[in-house]
Amino acid sequence: MYYIPFLTQIHRRLAPKAYLEIGVRDGRSLALAKCRAIGIDPAFSIRAELDTDVALFRTSSDEYFARPDPLNATDGQPFELSFIDGLHLFEFALRDFINAERHSSPRGLIVFDDVLPRSVDEAARERHTTGWTGDVYSMLEVLSRYRPDLIVLPIATNPTGLLLVTGLDPDNTTLADNYDAIMAEFRRADPQPVPAELLDRLTVLPPARLLATDLLEMLAGSEAGATAADLSPRLHQLVAASLGSGYASAGRFVAVTE
Repeated sequence: MYYIPFLTQIHRRLAPKAYLEIGVRDGRSLALAKCRAIGIDPAFSIRAELDTDVALFRTSSDEYFARPDPLNATDGQPFELSFIDGLHLFEFALRDFINAERHSSPRGLIVFDDVLPRSVDEAARERHTTGWTGDVYSMLEVLSRYRPDLIVLPIATNPTGLLLVTGLDPDNTTLADNYDAIMAEFRRADPQPVPAELLDRLTVLPPARLLATDLLEMLAGSEAGATAADLSPRLHQLVAASLGSGYASAGRFVAVTE
């Protein structure tokens, strides 16, 4: 499945009240939003037709989140769906996740694009291929190690995969507190040490398998005032029952053999 139809179903079933997109480009994915949407991109060039309540910011995500109140544009409504598709370098993806989670609802969902490079060349920090993911793939290991409370689901969409992250905790500062140590370990020189199981897509979910679960409905139906402590046990239980305990256990990934 191509990633746009998959994201279309995410929007429809999650029905977020506020949507964040980092990396707007031509607006194809932003056009999926049916709610108040915030688009951030210093060089967007919109070609898609936008039919929603949208605010576009021609700036970097770092600059946007340095504002006194990044939620001012949503009248204080936390993001319930975020799509991170900005500059394909690990440090930007990490900072975008830290900032997006901090301003998300506990019942929210954050989606990364381009986490499944098809070759080591495609994962290079210095782009030299037509298709390019950069080293965003490192987010899988970082979240697994530093945020075992999260549910982290790599999805084998075409062309280069998505990563769904939920069970969010806006008050958790672990990644920010350990930012320097994470950078020292995971910002690596090319060629990138991409795990073979990612290149082979052995540890990722087929899109249809995720869409067959009730995860999105559980998030959408959660009470507005629910906390991370309220939601996390229920989300982990649902994922374990629907997808197997490996997908709900400390953010670790298991091969899909069925």
